[in-house]
Amino acid sequence: MSRHFSAEQLSRIIEMAWEDRTPFEAIQYLYGVTEPDLITLMRRELKSSSFRLWRARVSGRKTKHLKLRSPDVSRAYCPTQYKR
Repeated sequence: MSRHFSAEQLSRIIEMAWEDRTPFEAIQYLYGVTEPDLITLMRRELKSSSFRLWRARVSGRKTKHLKLRSPDVSRAYCPTQYKR
């Protein structure tokens, strides 16, 4: 992964990676970061303990992969997440 992101973009990518309902495919669509690249990015940007917590959290989580996701989940974020 050789693409450089602004601090704001990097912060948003990390935030999306931590969110339970945001699939990896959404991150790839918005930022062009594949799941293996995201793992590399998270390993580089997070403290090692935080990275291990994140990997444990997302490993096997059905909502992080569109193909495993229930068809009942039709959005990637909570309606109250983006308050205006």
